[in-house]
Amino acid sequence: MPPVLLLVLGCLPGLAAVLAPALCARGIEAAVAESARSVAARPAAPHRAARPPVVPRSVWLGDDTRQDRPPPRYDDRVVAVFVHHTDSPNGYDCADAPRIIRYLYAGQTGSRDWDDIGYNFLVDRCGTIYEGRAGGVDRPVTGAHTQGFNHRTTGIAALGTFTAGVPVPKAMTDAIAALAAWKLGLSDTDPRARVRLTSSNSHSRYAAGTTALLPALAGHDDGYMTSCPGAALTARLPEIRQLAARLQGRSR
Repeated sequence: MPPVLLLVLGCLPGLAAVLAPALCARGIEAAVAESARSVAARPAAPHRAARPPVVPRSVWLGDDTRQDRPPPRYDDRVVAVFVHHTDSPNGYDCADAPRIIRYLYAGQTGSRDWDDIGYNFLVDRCGTIYEGRAGGVDRPVTGAHTQGFNHRTTGIAALGTFTAGVPVPKAMTDAIAALAAWKLGLSDTDPRARVRLTSSNSHSRYAAGTTALLPALAGHDDGYMTSCPGAALTARLPEIRQLAARLQGRSR
């Protein structure tokens, strides 16, 4: 039985009737104060967002049986997202997205000789999210998407080219926001915040070993000398951050 209830039940008429009101008041006040201390000491609940549907890589990769791929590499957590565009045509049917992703994969693992596709996720113009790099969508897989800042980050690529004046589909930006909210929520990172990331090499905007303060939901050009993700998609990043924050349950 809770201490407060026991105390109230103990406040019965009888020989100590005169003392009872003062004892009860002091006991209840003490119990309320203890409860307040307990609530104050309890850590705040993390801002988690629901995991959006993610199409597995087997859908676009098919029966690829490469034996020379090294095992996935992992970081301890994801604290930032870099948004990219794939610099590929925009006028595709969404049913063709798996074929397009496989083409991107072939280019990166072929002519570029990468061990896998660099992006952790890809999003088509209909808002469908595809798993990119191998290793598990729920895990902090180290990608190959932003020179110098692949650690503790996730790369999300928008299928298409989004230079100035090109419309960016709302379904696409909504999906990017949902994906970023989920991945950043796993480390309780506010999508509107800035985070400290250390450059791993001097091919980025920062010399190797430099710690930079970057947006938690950044464009590729925040970390690397590039026009990616295109002026049109870059202009949409503020609203993507706001939506991602709301999806995490953040009110301000």
